[in-house]
Amino acid sequence: MDLHFELDDLDRPAVVALLEEHLDDMYAVSPPESVHALDLAGLRAPGLRFWSAWEGDGLAGCGALKDHGDGSVELKSMRTAVGGRGRGIGTALLGFLLDQARAGGASQVLLETGSEDYFAPARRLYARHGFVVRGPFADYVEDPNSVFMELTL
Repeated sequence: MDLHFELDDLDRPAVVALLEEHLDDMYAVSPPESVHALDLAGLRAPGLRFWSAWEGDGLAGCGALKDHGDGSVELKSMRTAVGGRGRGIGTALLGFLLDQARAGGASQVLLETGSEDYFAPARRLYARHGFVVRGPFADYVEDPNSVFMELTL
């Protein structure tokens, strides 16, 4: 697997389609009030950096870091393309994003993911990389459909 990562402007059709698929899946498995995935406008907000991951000329995945301004960043919109699942792309993408967080001076990476079975592979991936469960952060509130996690860098 030969992945390359690009700081992305969210204009390429393949990236837009992957993010639309991501949002569709989130709304299909979680109640609307428990969906915290960002749309394109949210991903273009100040303080947010978004990367796409490419295998050759094919989009393999994406992810973003949202700077909370207090030394912590939040992992957002991490997604592996369907055809790349089970091949280590998620692991490579997470490693890249953690490297970016460290390079940017972050001391902590936070995330929110779902509690439903659909999200079990993501929770296992994060746990394998040292993330631990914690309470809500920033503007999040307790929600039985959410799992909040953190990693100290």
